[in-house]
Amino acid sequence: MSSTTTTIHEIEKPAAPRFVRGRFTWASYWMLGYFAFFDAILGPLMPFIRGDLRLSYTLASLHFSAFALGAVAMGTLADRITSRVGRRGAFWGGGIGMAAGALLVALSPVAAGTILGALLMGLLGSLLLITIQAALADRHRLFSSVALTEANVFASGFALLAPLMVGLVTGAGLGWRLALFPVLALLAVVGLRYWSVPFPERAAAHHEPAKATDGRARLPLAYWMFWCLIALETGAEWSVVYWGASFLASDSPLSKADAATAMAAFFLAMLIGRVIGSRLTRAFPGLLVLAASLGIALVGFPLFWLVPLPLMRVVGLFIVGLGLANVYPLGVALATEAAPGQADRASARLSIAAGLSALIAPFILGALADHIGIGQAFGIAIPLLVLALLAAGLAGRGHTVAPA
Repeated sequence: MSSTTTTIHEIEKPAAPRFVRGRFTWASYWMLGYFAFFDAILGPLMPFIRGDLRLSYTLASLHFSAFALGAVAMGTLADRITSRVGRRGAFWGGGIGMAAGALLVALSPVAAGTILGALLMGLLGSLLLITIQAALADRHRLFSSVALTEANVFASGFALLAPLMVGLVTGAGLGWRLALFPVLALLAVVGLRYWSVPFPERAAAHHEPAKATDGRARLPLAYWMFWCLIALETGAEWSVVYWGASFLASDSPLSKADAATAMAAFFLAMLIGRVIGSRLTRAFPGLLVLAASLGIALVGFPLFWLVPLPLMRVVGLFIVGLGLANVYPLGVALATEAAPGQADRASARLSIAAGLSALIAPFILGALADHIGIGQAFGIAIPLLVLALLAAGLAGRGHTVAPA
């Protein structure tokens, strides 16, 4: 009898939750890769855009600022847009709008047009990004860190293609503009395959949080600590992404095409780091992985920045990419976990953090480069990384650290 009872209890025992990738998850992964390609390509293209359009560092940096300004603007609008058009409309509308911006960058013969294209890419691409982050968080709940880390593995793979594509087409003498076209086809393929996929609804809050003056739930203090962390890390990351090729080409024997190709080391490291991170987040607390990642970046950056040998700079660049790989996706996952039931608004505010930082830090670096040289200007990344590590410690005080 006891044996029978034990068997019944074992049969009735609920299965442990599992991470399952459905069609929506795969659609999100592919579209985040699509976003990441165009997000990463402006930096490797910049030496060629500057030469073709005869721009100073400061004027060239307006492309990055325009992209980031679009992200900031969308961070304030995305929640309202999603409420009106739904997540499906925001997802596909953002993807199509980013394609329009990329085409404008590719086809415009003047700086005003390429800057406007960058603005559209940042504005509508950020709508796609915000929607993916929020919807994946709601779809996978307990496994949001895993889903977002895996999604960013896809993103890193496509970001890796960006400098390789630039190096390939420019090295072959085909012109930098051609590098923007191949990945546009991905949007059509993903659209045909996943257009009708159902989107997850917004998750409800597990408790009644405090209300702000507009009647909406306040985002908790732990969330804002992660917000600051993302802002600081993004400033350092996009300074490297946007200006890394220009730095390598200006202060080494590398040609512009070789410098653009060398940036692939950073994106390859991001890809490898996120593959490793997707495993580590299953076994270790996400905040611990995040803090360790920032420490690795701080070890690699002086090697990239200060050692004049091209090979050692590429090695340092690889280590920086390996370290920064998991900071943003884990920061997003931990921030949304800290604000249950508010994924769309939390994700939109994180877009503001990333956008403001990407708007300010690369512009300051470019303006400094015109006065003191791009080599010395790169030093602004060090305090940003140190402060990001400090923010991780402060965020941990108000956040329950548990395996992702």
